[in-house]
Amino acid sequence: MSEGQGVSAFPMPPMQYVMNYSDENIKRGKAPPPPPPIQDSYTMFGAHFTADEAIIRPLEASGCRRLYPHNYDHKRELKKLNHSILVNFLDLLDVLIRAPESPKRAEKLDDINLLFINMHHLINEFRPHQARETLRVMLELQRTKRTEIAQKFQEHFDKVLDLIQTAFKAIPNDVTLDSSLLSESEMLGQSADVKMEFMESDACDSLDKMMCQIVDDMT
Repeated sequence: MSEGQGVSAFPMPPMQYVMNYSDENIKRGKAPPPPPPIQDSYTMFGAHFTADEAIIRPLEASGCRRLYPHNYDHKRELKKLNHSILVNFLDLLDVLIRAPESPKRAEKLDDINLLFINMHHLINEFRPHQARETLRVMLELQRTKRTEIAQKFQEHFDKVLDLIQTAFKAIPNDVTLDSSLLSESEMLGQSADVKMEFMESDACDSLDKMMCQIVDDMT
């Protein structure tokens, strides 16, 4: 791939660039830099493109004749093209049986080729929609996983809170407790209403340290 001015878009041949861009070179910082963005025009697979053109180029840009109107329904036109391809294929078989050397054979082949080009173009027009749907599904999966992790963490938090409260209730009344432990137990009893604030807070207070220590001991 090269720019319209003839300057290479890659700092090295593409295959050599791919071979040098390995995990080991990335860790060592020896991976080649990415190619600079193309600002003007470039050539890809023998076709000339500009950086600001539409993602899906119209059929007229490639010199092909359009067989469907500009305002159309994709589903309906794809069905019509599929039916036309089948009919033309049957006509081609008839020509090959009756007159194989007839010039109609080449005409039918050209007609079938044009039908397939139009069908392929209609299918390609769905590619941006497919890319958006793929991205949407990926985001949905990420959100589902994060929700499950948050729920599991909440369940463990509730279990730990119940264990601590049960442990404090099991202590005999005649045992003298440190005032700091009593204050911490009172804070734990009230943490059910403000536990999300503890998760969002960056400060590490004594309650957080004690909860982390309990979780470490359980694991």
